Amino acid sequence: MSETGAIKRALEPVQRLAKGSGHPIAEEGKKSSFVVPAIGKAPGSVLPDNASSHTESLLAGLSGDEARAKTPASEPPPSRDAGPPTTEIELKLIVAPDRLAGFNDAPIIATNTRNKGTRKHLKAVYYDTPKRALRRDGFSFRVRQSGARFTQTVKAEFGNDPLRRGEWEAAVPSMAPDIALAMPLVSDKLRADLERHPVEAVFSSDVHRHQRLVDLPSGTIEVAFDQGYLTSGDRSLPVSEIELELKSGSPSAIWELALRLAEHGSVKPSIRTKSARGFDLAADTPPRAPKPPKLRLDPSTSLDEAFSEILRSCLLHLLQSLPAAEDGRDPEGMHQLRVALRRLRSALDLMRSVVSLNKLDLLRAEAKWLAGSLSGARDWDVFRQDTLRTVADGCPSVAGFDMLGELADERRAACYDKARLALADRRCQYFVIRLGAWIEARGWRIEVAPEGLAQLAEPAINFARNILSAQHAKVLKRGRRFKSLPMEERHRVRLAAKKLRYIADFLLPLCGQRKSARRFARRLADLQQELGVYNDMATTTSLLADVDAGSTGIGMAAAAIAGWQAHAMVGIEARLLKAWSEFTRAKVPWSVDAQEQSAKPVQTNAGWLR
Repeated sequence: MSETGAIKRALEPVQRLAKGSGHPIAEEGKKSSFVVPAIGKAPGSVLPDNASSHTESLLAGLSGDEARAKTPASEPPPSRDAGPPTTEIELKLIVAPDRLAGFNDAPIIATNTRNKGTRKHLKAVYYDTPKRALRRDGFSFRVRQSGARFTQTVKAEFGNDPLRRGEWEAAVPSMAPDIALAMPLVSDKLRADLERHPVEAVFSSDVHRHQRLVDLPSGTIEVAFDQGYLTSGDRSLPVSEIELELKSGSPSAIWELALRLAEHGSVKPSIRTKSARGFDLAADTPPRAPKPPKLRLDPSTSLDEAFSEILRSCLLHLLQSLPAAEDGRDPEGMHQLRVALRRLRSALDLMRSVVSLNKLDLLRAEAKWLAGSLSGARDWDVFRQDTLRTVADGCPSVAGFDMLGELADERRAACYDKARLALADRRCQYFVIRLGAWIEARGWRIEVAPEGLAQLAEPAINFARNILSAQHAKVLKRGRRFKSLPMEERHRVRLAAKKLRYIADFLLPLCGQRKSARRFARRLADLQQELGVYNDMATTTSLLADVDAGSTGIGMAAAAIAGWQAHAMVGIEARLLKAWSEFTRAKVPWSVDAQEQSAKPVQTNAGWLR
């Protein structure tokens, strides 16, 4: 799908607000349903008698003059006309609070900024329903005060692009939100939810911003140095970041500036918004670690565009997983980060069948280094949360599980310390920023042979058929006489199946939304899961050796775990054979279109399919 098409689709809900003059006009006499503080009734607002005390506390720091529009009561209220919907293209760089001011003197800023910039004191309140319906649907909703101006903003997630978000703003008379202005933006289901449940203040932000414009050959970037706090109840979270927002030109300018700032000091690239951090703060929950985004690729999409979409989804998943992995409270964070790195390496491997570039190999090596730094943390997560808990619950009379759990916690903590050091390493920061810059510039086109460029321009479906057929054949070949294969040979089948799984995730969308595609994906996933049991057992054996399972106190518990897994293998064997049989009998979803022309062998420059 083209970038223009993606933008149009993402902005469809926003464009519904255009009526007549292009501005949303609230129906006369229609009241909005929301909870606001008792700080003075704004024109056109509804103030319930039971106004939220939490909202009052969030806005307690605002003076009366600040909390409402500075217009005499006899004058008409400020216009509620909104500007047109826009697309925000932005990257954040998280910086240590004591280092933030120093980035003002970074050579790239000092040399290319227009002037000394402007300074603002921004106060904002973020709203949602009690059950967080807006956030659940990918929206954030706030009212921000800057001086005497109040601006209501709705932002929406933007498909698989990590830097883009839909944005719509409207002037409002006070910090009280006008939910009616946001209604045209949302789905019918969410609109009904908002009409039934009033929005309430969830958290506030208080940020001092130094804003400057930086002109680069590739584009103009608004650089905002933000320092302050997010607050919800008695909890607060510091804000210290540099926001890079594209004002004109190419998005590659954002990554170019980020690279130059990374040369000046330690920065952590991030797409996690103040809204996401504030909601997690209010709920006292760790950052979310979503699963990989679903790809939607049209069969007519060119191979070049398909590579771009696949890599963007990999970068998005990577950036989404980093905060949760570093936080460590939810083991899913480390798991999803490792999945993101595996998907990225698989995508880069996929591209090596068309091009072979030093840059590609360097990115793959860096992804492998980072994944290796995380493996211990993930292994101990699985052992502590799954293996140990399951066996301990099943063998309550066996002694030693508590002591083994304490040792496992120590090893896990040490491995998380190692992982956090890697994530804080400037090598990791450079890797992520360079990856983003390479994807945005479509760096795989560099030094590609003419025949490679021609292949990039062809429909991706042709490439997908060949690659999927070749890797599927490799899995079947390695699994011949599967029932009698020894464990080491089944491990080779597992690796081939895992590679096919990632390729299928990337390329099956090109085959359309067929039932056969979904069925094949499920059977492949089932096979990979059953094959993974062997790898889990090997990992458990290694971890028990690391804590000296034969030592006094934990020997019985370790023996129980080994016996439990050995016994489980009896049942696993039957399930594995069934999964293999169903996989081999599954109709490949690309076969219908491929019947008229046999799949050609994939010519590779780097031996990826050898």
